[in-house]
Amino acid sequence: MPSSSTPPVSKHGAKNTGVNTGGSLRARLAEILPQGHKFGIHHVSTPPTRSEPLCAAPPGQRQDRTYKESHFLAISIHHQDSTSPSLKRASPGADHCKDAGAGRRVLVFALEVFIFTTAHQTTLFVSKADSTGCLHLLDLPEGSPSLIRQVCATFLAYLLDHRRRKNAQSVVNLFARAQAQYLFPGSVRNKGKHVLNDWGLVRWWCKALNPLMEGLSREIWGGVKGYLVVPGLEETETRSFIPRTAASMANWAVGHPLERISRHTRDLDSVPPRCFIPGYPDDPKTRFRDELDEEVSKQKQGIGAWKSVKTLGQFWEMMAFRQECSSGRLTGFIWLVFDPETSEPSSADRTTAHACFDPRPRPPQRSSSAATPPPQRSRAAKKKAKKKLTGRIGTRAPRVKTHARNYVADRPTATAYYHWPLEGRGDRIVDQSEYKRIVELLLHLDFSTLDKATGSSRRWIGEVGRDTGLEDEVIGGAAVIQAPGVKGTASVGGHNITNLTGLVRRKNPSQPLGGGSSTKSQVNVLGADLVRKKKKDAE
Repeated sequence: MPSSSTPPVSKHGAKNTGVNTGGSLRARLAEILPQGHKFGIHHVSTPPTRSEPLCAAPPGQRQDRTYKESHFLAISIHHQDSTSPSLKRASPGADHCKDAGAGRRVLVFALEVFIFTTAHQTTLFVSKADSTGCLHLLDLPEGSPSLIRQVCATFLAYLLDHRRRKNAQSVVNLFARAQAQYLFPGSVRNKGKHVLNDWGLVRWWCKALNPLMEGLSREIWGGVKGYLVVPGLEETETRSFIPRTAASMANWAVGHPLERISRHTRDLDSVPPRCFIPGYPDDPKTRFRDELDEEVSKQKQGIGAWKSVKTLGQFWEMMAFRQECSSGRLTGFIWLVFDPETSEPSSADRTTAHACFDPRPRPPQRSSSAATPPPQRSRAAKKKAKKKLTGRIGTRAPRVKTHARNYVADRPTATAYYHWPLEGRGDRIVDQSEYKRIVELLLHLDFSTLDKATGSSRRWIGEVGRDTGLEDEVIGGAAVIQAPGVKGTASVGGHNITNLTGLVRRKNPSQPLGGGSSTKSQVNVLGADLVRKKKKDAE
């Protein structure tokens, strides 16, 4: 692949100067990764860039200024090659990856998250998550906690803590839909990959996000609430997906928070329903919203009201009959709402909350200072006197460009619309076009077998990790504890080996060990008193 015109930027040697402190991403992941194993952490992100607003503005009001960040996290492991080197066919580039002690790298998991920020809210949208099915190479004991689920929760908590702003609400949102593969092509043919069904996937994401509301996030929030909507199911059936913990009954609710997380909460009667539905990439809500917008005539598009759907309740009722939600599989919509610690609304919220919806244009008001004309400046003051240059002209030595500079990171770390601390960035910071190229490269590789997955991983890691100057390996520090009641087999990881010595029953040597191969069997002769003759029937 051709190299990027914009060199990458890394965080090597950078200190966290933001207000949020919660440890680096590698330090957090090392606390949950299994002890004694090496993992590769590959984090790529983009700076905040101006994007389209998530929600449409009510008629007569301005759109929210929105910024977007893209984050991509991939986890790789080392596995030893069991195939003899003499039996392998030499491949191009094999000399560059010869390392007898380190083994070979292979990607096991990847997660993509989009961050949308406005002056009032920060939204973390989980776009895609997928695995290759190669995690079984670690030989973790049966019944241990899901490593992928812990990595998802830790990464989201890391982004959530470092994107917190004062008087700004934070929201984590995702759409759970069961699919064989998302990010790793051909991984569905890998026998080690366990693909969840629709019921299992919704329940899996609820378990993955639940720790964020129960202490995994290291920040103090004013209020935390989780919401779950499964179109087509009743409330009692939907509650079966919520994890059963001590605080889950108070933290979770069946329904949607679209009206609550909107900044037009106090104007529900005057704001159309379409202004509460966000537009995420590859989201069924967005597609349904766009279809409803198309059915409105051009004369009534300025009103913002739909023709068939009048309320949000009707919107979700019709979502149950959509093809993506009624094709025989369940789909789940999950929100986690984190309210700020202070309940005092910002100045922008106060002006919007008390403004009534009025589609009629208002005439401009004349100010009192408009009658008094501004003081006119004299022409002499505008004209600047030209200074005549005299003297000797000195020469300057030319500046030699020793390295390429990345202007992607040359932007403020904190504004009224986003917070971009040094610690919350990726190891490699690229622009949007380079980020798209990196993700597209992964989608054109092959992960159907272990050998193909290893070669594809080597190519992708070499493209992503070049010129970063960072050590991307992390050694896990979490002790692996086998779940009680699960009978495990013998393992080299220091687990107890089942001893069957006392259960082996020895055979008694009743017959002597003879040397001949052909032995004559003895004939049993019955005595005369043991033979009973049958009586003849009387004639």
